[in-house]
Amino acid sequence: MKDYLAELNEPQYQAVTHENGPLMIIAGAGSGKTRVLTYRIAHLMGQGVDAFNILSLTFTNKAAGEMRHRIEKIIGSEARNLWMGTFHSVFAKILRIEGGRLGYTPNFTIYDSDDSKSLIRTIVKEMKLDDKTYKPNFILNRISGAKNNLISWQAYLENPIFGGEDAAAQMPEIGRIYRTYSMRCFSANAMDFDDLLFNTNILFRDHLDVLNKYQHKFKHVMVDEFQDTNISQYLITRKLSAVHQNICVVGDDAQSIYAFRGANIQNILNFKKDYPELKVVKLEQNYRSTKMIVDAANSLIKKNKNQFEKNTFSDNEEGDKIEVIKAHSDNEEGRIIANNIFETKLNQNLKNQDFAILYRTNAQSRAFEEALRKLNIKYRIIGGLSFYQRKEIKDLIAYLRFTVNQQDEEAFKRIINLPKRGIGDTTVAKIIVTANENNLSIWDVVGDIHKYMEGRATNAIDTFATLIKSYMILLEEDKDAHTMAMHIAKTSGLLHELYVDKTVEGMARHENVQELLNSVKQFVDNPENEDVSLGTFLQTVSLLTNADQDEDGDPDKVTMMTIHGAKGLEFNHVFVVGMEENLFPSQMMLKNRDDLEEERRLFYVAITRAEKKLTLSYAEQRYNWGKLTFCEKSRFIDEIDAKFLKSDERVGITTASTSYDLTSRNPPPQVKPAFKKPEIPVRPGNTRSQVISHLKPVNQAKPAPAHVATQDFKPSDTSNLKAGDKVEHPKFGFGDVKKVEAQGNTSKAIIHFKSEGEKTLLLSFAKLRIVE
Repeated sequence: MKDYLAELNEPQYQAVTHENGPLMIIAGAGSGKTRVLTYRIAHLMGQGVDAFNILSLTFTNKAAGEMRHRIEKIIGSEARNLWMGTFHSVFAKILRIEGGRLGYTPNFTIYDSDDSKSLIRTIVKEMKLDDKTYKPNFILNRISGAKNNLISWQAYLENPIFGGEDAAAQMPEIGRIYRTYSMRCFSANAMDFDDLLFNTNILFRDHLDVLNKYQHKFKHVMVDEFQDTNISQYLITRKLSAVHQNICVVGDDAQSIYAFRGANIQNILNFKKDYPELKVVKLEQNYRSTKMIVDAANSLIKKNKNQFEKNTFSDNEEGDKIEVIKAHSDNEEGRIIANNIFETKLNQNLKNQDFAILYRTNAQSRAFEEALRKLNIKYRIIGGLSFYQRKEIKDLIAYLRFTVNQQDEEAFKRIINLPKRGIGDTTVAKIIVTANENNLSIWDVVGDIHKYMEGRATNAIDTFATLIKSYMILLEEDKDAHTMAMHIAKTSGLLHELYVDKTVEGMARHENVQELLNSVKQFVDNPENEDVSLGTFLQTVSLLTNADQDEDGDPDKVTMMTIHGAKGLEFNHVFVVGMEENLFPSQMMLKNRDDLEEERRLFYVAITRAEKKLTLSYAEQRYNWGKLTFCEKSRFIDEIDAKFLKSDERVGITTASTSYDLTSRNPPPQVKPAFKKPEIPVRPGNTRSQVISHLKPVNQAKPAPAHVATQDFKPSDTSNLKAGDKVEHPKFGFGDVKKVEAQGNTSKAIIHFKSEGEKTLLLSFAKLRIVE
């Protein structure tokens, strides 16, 4: 262990070697938090603490897996005995063991948000409510918020404040929907994600012998990303560590950005009140980013009032200043960023995976997707439709779920007429009503359908029930997950239906199902998985987060994602786009200081994802809900100390071929701007001086003079451009062509300019005059 401890700086060493008593590690961005957590656990095990007595909670399975493998390299295979994983995965494990106390069987289903919304739609319909008013998203968020604050449906209905809020929102029946939803989940032997935490709290509250068992089992409790915990998560960890008081929380209040999910920043800010003997260690050295990026981030976040004092610093290289790009439109913004990536990648010999485009909302991705496609730059969007959300995947998963849990109402509704058996929605509704009226499960009715229903569909239902019973027999024979999945995919008719569909879409869906079966095989063949049953595989899939899912095996893609999704990641070059008022900060987050400070923390997270280079961009105008709107630069750009921003802030159009200096009113001679600068409308409450200040550049430093094109400058046809040709560029001046290369449908030229040095330009964009 001495070799590993020698790698740590002094605060890291203190955090790793602190053994007993409460500990809070304030870990700034890029400060080696994962290393500290890993070494701390390894150190405890090295000091004789049994792996079975350590509980380590993370926010993604991927993070837990990486930490476990690092610890295993230090300690050995004993690391596999750690209780390590996400809150949901760890407490799902406990509930599978202890859930009988609450009336659940060990094979309970975990509903994802689609399952929950489907059930809510059914309930709204059964209650004869207006589905345009009672929207599933809103209702589910309302129920989720209640559960995260440990408010049961009984408490919700009894509290007049909630009823008043719902009535004001013209949805007075939400309380009844919450009650019915909870009861239907219970009768389906199912829990949603929030139930995994809510029910764990109930379990520990009502069954003290169970709480006592796990309090003595977990002698050390560690919580990563503590600033993102909600009340429910905090109370669980506090209860579990009450006996030994060995609780270690790691986090950064400056990166608390999930209040909309119920995260409570007060958990970390007030932690010392609950543990007066708390030891606090601050990890302030940033190993990820350049000094310029770290100092810029500090200058921004100091504007927040509600935070811990810390002095984050970096001993890395000074680095480039932050570039700010102002584009005419959102489409122009997309083209500028795509060209920037193309040229930087070539000039600096970088890969696609070195770049990330971060935005406030997923809807902003379109312009960047189009621009990247035109340049044949591969990209991936994180947070879009994930593999496990595709219809054909959910169809087969539903069969697997119903095989394991015949009370699963949502799985039943999905598969009863898939492939088509002539069983309509009316028949399905009758089955559900019959089950509810007779206090039976759906399976009780389906399994003996002729007793409860008559009609043409009963024979088809009986055939379906026989099929499911055959699967249940195989399950009882302890067949592994892959054997079960392959058998069900074939005999259910799903695989055959996709196979005979020879359309492009049909073949793609068939390939996706094959990929799912491959993933089941990998699960079974993984020596780390002691339990390879179908039920365990389904739990693993249901607890995957977006960060755990990988669409394909090609990592060399530009990453596009929301800033919320980027937390915990890092990239060589980062573009934070759409830096406009009412977009970032979001218009919905301007109502009070707490919300605005969370938006500022979100921008801080975006800045600190960058290792070497950071670029900020915004557009003068963009379409919003089909209407062209004029935009103002985000206040957050001005909150960064001007000395960290590039002194010749680019404004107007900036591409590989054109760059206009709009710090003066006129463009360079002989260069015609491609657009007319739109007038900024004076909105109510917006003074004339505010409008004028908007037009001013951030920095007043005079830019270096650009090359002035010759009077007769006219771009030449470059289709036959070759090495040795002399050319003129309207911005870079005169140069010699060193090399011309074709790449896909595009061509690029490497040109050495006398005043600018060597540049790589895309010929389809670059305006070059061949000098005779």
